[in-house]
Amino acid sequence: MDARLLGIADLVEAPSAAVVVDVMRAFTVAAWAFGQGAEKIVLAESLDEALALKARHPDWVALKDGPPATGFDAVNSPGLLRSVDLGGRTVVQKTTAGTVGALAVKEAPLVMCASFVVAEATARLLRKRECGSVTFVVTGDDGRADEDLACAEYIAQRATGAGADAAEFLRRAGESRAAAALAEGLRQGAHPDDVALCLELDRFPFAMVAALEDSLMVLRPCAVPSLTDEASS
Repeated sequence: MDARLLGIADLVEAPSAAVVVDVMRAFTVAAWAFGQGAEKIVLAESLDEALALKARHPDWVALKDGPPATGFDAVNSPGLLRSVDLGGRTVVQKTTAGTVGALAVKEAPLVMCASFVVAEATARLLRKRECGSVTFVVTGDDGRADEDLACAEYIAQRATGAGADAAEFLRRAGESRAAAALAEGLRQGAHPDDVALCLELDRFPFAMVAALEDSLMVLRPCAVPSLTDEASS
């Protein structure tokens, strides 16, 4: 598998397969939303679009970065979202980097959104789809966020079937600027457990695949058989 790691600004054409990585915290939060029962996540272009979608669908759950705000039901924090019952609900998510990265590759035939909590399932789906070339979109810090780079590199290694020691990749993520900002309370709309939750490897057994549905970019969980299940089938 040919893996390329690019920042959002470096994308010049739709790749054949894209893995959009945002560890702290968009796609950790998305995974938690599915873990809490959400049916789908609509990735919004802007805060205004998120509010407009919420206005048209009052039962949807609107979520954003930063502190709580009028019209939004939740913030982009896994620690705060883990106590919210989202059974059967649709979530509208708008974040600074993660949703922007996913929308930047919305024309790609395969778009996956990833973080450490769904790393192995993401790698397994790449292997199952036999993706020869994969673009990893490193969303944070103009493509330089070490937590996203570490996660992308780890998934790329796992997708090729190579043994990868997760400890070093998780260490890099835990020592990143984003982790420090969260740990030091420099970001609003955060929970003290957010960093630890973002570094919880393979917490969830599904991958997350985004696709255009009626002009909206919609993220859904995708069950991926484990290697044990594949061997026994």
